[in-house]
Amino acid sequence: MRFDEILTNDDVLDGLWDMHFDECTPIQEQTIPPVLEGNDLLACAQTGTGKTAAYLLPVINMLADGGYPNDSVNCVVMAPTRELAQQIDRQLQGFAYFMPVSGIAIYGGTDGHTYEQQRKSLKMGADIVIATPGRLLSHLSMGYVDLSKVSFFILDEADRMLDMGFFEDIMQIYAHLPKNAQVLMFSATMPPKIQQMANKILKNPVEIKIAVSKPAEKIEQSAYICFDNQKLSILKNIFKESPPQRVVIFSSSKLKVKELARELRKLKLNIGEMHSDLDQNLREEVMLDFKAGRINVVVATDIISRGIDIDDIELVINYDVPHDPEDYVHRIGRTARANREGRAVTFVSKDDFYRFAQIEKLLEQPVPKADVPKELGEVPVYTNFGNQRRKSGRTKYSKFKRASNSSNNSQNLKNSAAKQDARNYKRTSHSGRRAKSKASPMDSTK
Repeated sequence: MRFDEILTNDDVLDGLWDMHFDECTPIQEQTIPPVLEGNDLLACAQTGTGKTAAYLLPVINMLADGGYPNDSVNCVVMAPTRELAQQIDRQLQGFAYFMPVSGIAIYGGTDGHTYEQQRKSLKMGADIVIATPGRLLSHLSMGYVDLSKVSFFILDEADRMLDMGFFEDIMQIYAHLPKNAQVLMFSATMPPKIQQMANKILKNPVEIKIAVSKPAEKIEQSAYICFDNQKLSILKNIFKESPPQRVVIFSSSKLKVKELARELRKLKLNIGEMHSDLDQNLREEVMLDFKAGRINVVVATDIISRGIDIDDIELVINYDVPHDPEDYVHRIGRTARANREGRAVTFVSKDDFYRFAQIEKLLEQPVPKADVPKELGEVPVYTNFGNQRRKSGRTKYSKFKRASNSSNNSQNLKNSAAKQDARNYKRTSHSGRRAKSKASPMDSTK
């Protein structure tokens, strides 16, 4: 379906035309009409499918048509991280380029000057406020933010916000909204806690679920089964075969990110790193350099697994297997965006077999295994070991338990028989003594 078939505002359509947005993605096609009709919404779709446009476009369309108060906050979009808030804000600026629709991104980790800019924008009333929960609550506590005229309340990456412990913050913000505000929840997964929140804040919502927790089909996935000390050599070999242009490498900790970035710089590559030790200005500088092509490779923790929107990332490498299968989907979802193709490579060491088996279980198919260069030596054998280990462990334990119980039962039977013989002997002895005791008076009279 085309956007001009479901959106009505010409200025919105002009903005989409300039951005080369013609066809709706499935989530956009199914989401935009019910939002335009005024329904609350609970939508679940994989990362990289266009969820941001699915809620921004209908809201911008309605704001552009008029009928909403001026100098007031008309829409609040909640995001779990500053990176995602910035990404949403950039998309808003593109979509609303031809319209007098104002927006502001509100997030922490900034200096006093930025905080003051945020305060002024909130006080004056931006049409669309995109905020992280903690920072918006900070402004609300100062008393100059009025959310009483908000018409749209949107939760993006709702599952991630709940994972990060923002439930109470979100409910506090929700308490400042008018009861008739239209509420839209978007999530990549649908755990029970999302349903619980939906029951609290949504009114007869339309529910949409598309390809829950599955990577985009255009991602070419592969895995190297290897030892930890072989990973760096495999990575160097990949870059030797194909010099990196737009690559993101995910590692499990900020310490590993720093170490890996240091090693890759020795190859004379333009490397950037992203982790929680960097302040906000440095994070923004790294991402701007990456987008501009001044950096070819970004080594990162999961801090950007959902927080960047760069359409032409060609390769994602999982240097470490993520702990949660859902995180795998989010990581590799950084590539093959906007209907492009992409690759995802994962290094799987022996200790990661069980976690990777869980990922393949989620995908409902095995990930193709790539050959480790022979000069790197022997590699471990992967045979879905995690599930087998647990299953065989239970079997062995069960057999041991049954054998143990059988042995114990035999011994118990022997013990019971011996005890029974002893009791019978005592009864016989006592009976004999009682009989003899009763007969003795008669014997004495004889």
